[in-house]
Amino acid sequence: MKRVDIGRLRILLVNLNGKVCALDDTCTHEDASLATGSLRGELVKCPLHGSSFNVCTGAVSDEPATTNLKTYAVRLIGDEIHVQV
Repeated sequence: MKRVDIGRLRILLVNLNGKVCALDDTCTHEDASLATGSLRGELVKCPLHGSSFNVCTGAVSDEPATTNLKTYAVRLIGDEIHVQV
């Protein structure tokens, strides 16, 4: 997992066995960076209060968060990752 800043957006990039997913890096429950959380399979866990999100769909899978994260389309071109924001 890695956080990248694109303008004012903080984007979390996750490489799942060669498939790269991009989603908002900030937990929807509190202002915490998910890049500092833990990844288990397709779920990233917020380091602050434990909310979990699917990194491919942005869907909340564990409270206290109740709002999904925005996801972004990704294209791999050579060794570059292009994120459509």
